[in-house]
Amino acid sequence: MNYVLCSNPRSGTTLLCDLLTRTGQAGCPDSYFQERFLDDWAEGWGLPTPVSADASEAARRYVAAARLAVQGGTPVFGLRLMAPDLDFACRWLDRLHPGLPSDRARLEAAFGPLRFIHLSRQDKLAEAVSYVRAEQTGLWHRNADGSDLERFDPAAPEGFDAEAIRARRDALIAEDARWQGWFRTEGIAPLRLTYEDLAANPAGTLARVLETLGLDPALALGMTPGLSPLADETTARWIAQFRSLSPDP
Repeated sequence: MNYVLCSNPRSGTTLLCDLLTRTGQAGCPDSYFQERFLDDWAEGWGLPTPVSADASEAARRYVAAARLAVQGGTPVFGLRLMAPDLDFACRWLDRLHPGLPSDRARLEAAFGPLRFIHLSRQDKLAEAVSYVRAEQTGLWHRNADGSDLERFDPAAPEGFDAEAIRARRDALIAEDARWQGWFRTEGIAPLRLTYEDLAANPAGTLARVLETLGLDPALALGMTPGLSPLADETTARWIAQFRSLSPDP
């Protein structure tokens, strides 16, 4: 069964995508419809670049290449879709499959019958602090051995910034609400997971996903995270400092 992992940044999706990929049976889920990285994916798949987001033929070639490449030799296609990328993905698929009545119909026309998984982080302040620190340091993910998995140039000066944290927390709350509205509109009852459960029990959470996809949950046995947490004393200090300034949730 193909699937869409619906979430927001800093909610544990990279950890879950890595676990799913390493089962060898659940495809290679990633953010293939993040607009600013279309050319990177296309180049890796041998497609012409730059990719035109206004052309239906470009969308057709891109989706076909994505399905071929990222199933990873398995019969399963997995897509990670963040709330900020939802509108772009559905507009682009509308060019490929015009006239369909809903976003779900467009996604299923492109990728076949789908299961939907919603991964959210309950502690929105911790999620916001994680996001702001990643922007400031440029380090978004780290391998289990401590090496960098994903690092970019820093986007902001380092240091506690209450306004940046508050703005990001409010945006994340709004994005979670947007997912709930979208699920209702599209008639979707997703498998609901939390970052907190995933962090506490990665193998158990993976088993739930595999079972939902009609795959053997035993593939999760003995599976350990391939990523290392980034939260540290600075993270805890910023959370405490923010709460001292803004005691209300």
